[in-house]
Amino acid sequence: MKFICSSNVLSEACANVQRATSSKSTNLPTIEGILIKAENDRIMLTGYDLEVGIITSVEGRVESTGSVILNAKILCDILRNVPDETVSIECDDRLICKIRSGDSEFSIMGFSEADYPELPTVSGGFPIVISGELLKDMVKKTIFAAAENDSKVIHTGVRFEVTSGNIRLVAVDGYKLAIRNEKLDYSGEEKTFVVPKKTLNEVIRLIGDGVETVSLVVAQRHILFECGKYVIVSRLLEGEFLSYKSAVPTTAKTEVKIKTRSIISAIERTSLIITERVKSYVRCIFDNDSVRISSTTALGTANDRTVADIQGERVEIGFNNKYLLDALKVCDTDEVVFRLNGSISPLIIVPDSDNTLIYEKSFLFMVLPVRMN
Repeated sequence: MKFICSSNVLSEACANVQRATSSKSTNLPTIEGILIKAENDRIMLTGYDLEVGIITSVEGRVESTGSVILNAKILCDILRNVPDETVSIECDDRLICKIRSGDSEFSIMGFSEADYPELPTVSGGFPIVISGELLKDMVKKTIFAAAENDSKVIHTGVRFEVTSGNIRLVAVDGYKLAIRNEKLDYSGEEKTFVVPKKTLNEVIRLIGDGVETVSLVVAQRHILFECGKYVIVSRLLEGEFLSYKSAVPTTAKTEVKIKTRSIISAIERTSLIITERVKSYVRCIFDNDSVRISSTTALGTANDRTVADIQGERVEIGFNNKYLLDALKVCDTDEVVFRLNGSISPLIIVPDSDNTLIYEKSFLFMVLPVRMN
């Protein structure tokens, strides 16, 4: 195998594919590498850690076809530092690869393609096609609520519900819930599946300039994302997802309409005395057309206030400041509505207070309160 191509183009592609290779030493060193295949003036690159795979290709002048697996970290480090605009990679029958660029030359040992794990084949019926920017926005507004570590692995992903004309994303852990709804030009069969957080982080990272649409192909246990020049293949999470519709309160004793930026700023100011080492909660009092926010730690106290339109009962309630800010910072409306049912019931954040079903609004965030002293 021998090919010549742009060093910058190959470096960028390898850096993206590297993210799907295993970063830990394993008994299977091939999954720590990138599979390189050269044919028809295209260089195919594949990274796969047995959970997520990323595939792409770059243009080049292929002088002889072939394939090899090279350690991803070493390859990417070399490509980032080569001195010339072009790079050539030549591999002999013993899988010894020469990488040349300008006056620099490297010789590294590769592995045979025969030792590379086979990626799952993903084929389905009607593909789901969605705007790249819309998918990125929906994922960013829900993924923060997915669990980092959970006894139920399925909650470490984001649930997709695709029906005729609509797509809904849902994420939940033990403290917060996020729901995002959008219209979708789709008329195929209804699909429900849960995608790991790691996979979605890679998908939205690869949605860049020029990626107008993303195509999703869903199989029974795997999913494929076609995202511009990249294909991402991932396993799906299995298990019983939270019955979120029964977990979301549909009525409210107190409704608070408030400026989004105003409440974020007030919480941020009162959080200045809360640190990783000195933890506490923020206390919120909703009463008399204002929200009073305070916190007390070993470092001192902080108090703030912001105006609001409050309808209903007075409420005094405490929250983890980070969970509350995570939800508020992804709200893309000038105003939000807080729905409350006392000091021990969860807070619901929605864009408006109209009569649409609560979990069918464009976004919904639920944050559980903390027990106050």
